Amino acid sequence: MTKIAIVYYSMYGHIRGLAQGVKKGIEAAGSEAQLFQVSETLPEEVLSKMGAPPKSDDPIATAAKLAEYDGVIFGASARYGGLPAQLHAFLDSTGSLWQSGSLVGKPGAIFFSTANQAGGQESVAISAVKFFTHQGMVFVPLGYRDSNLFNNSEVHGGSPWGSGTIANGDGSRMPSKLELDVAATQGKSFAEIAAKLSK
Repeated sequence: MTKIAIVYYSMYGHIRGLAQGVKKGIEAAGSEAQLFQVSETLPEEVLSKMGAPPKSDDPIATAAKLAEYDGVIFGASARYGGLPAQLHAFLDSTGSLWQSGSLVGKPGAIFFSTANQAGGQESVAISAVKFFTHQGMVFVPLGYRDSNLFNNSEVHGGSPWGSGTIANGDGSRMPSKLELDVAATQGKSFAEIAAKLSK
C-alpha cells in the first residue's frame, strides 16, 4: 500500500482542516495517510498573545520519518506570500535526505492558506517547488482536476498549484465545504500518482 505523509504547519487550525480533507482523498484512493505537524518555533507566551489555540496531538515531523513515505504533501499557512518560518525550519533540517538522495523521484505537493484571495497562494507553492527541485522530487500540481476551482459564485482558495483556503485577516473563516472537497480531490489525485511512481 502506498504511504503518504501530510506535513503541515497550522497556527489557527485552517491548514489542519485542509490536511484532513487531503487525508480523506488519499484514503479514498486506497492509500495510507499520516498527518505530521512541524515543530513550533514561537514561544508559548507569544502564541498566547496571538490567540493561537492548543496544538493538535498529531506527531511531530522529522526528516528521518519523511524517508519512510512514498510521497509527501506539505500544508502551509502563508507568511507574506511565502512559507512560514516553522515549515522552513523543518525543510532546512532535511539536508541528510538531500545528501543520501532519499527523496529523489518521490512525488511532492502543497496546499495552503492565506488571509485573502490576493495573499500569495501561488507564491507559496512556488516557494515549495524550490525544495522539491533540490531534493529531486516530482512536483505534482492539482491542475484543474476539480471543477470547483472554476466556481466564481463564492469566495474560495485553491488553484492549479494546490488546494487552499481563505482565512480572513482575523482568521475567522475556516475551510468551506467547497475547499475541503478540492482538498480531497488533491489527496486522491496525488495518491494515485504516487502509487504509479512507487512501482
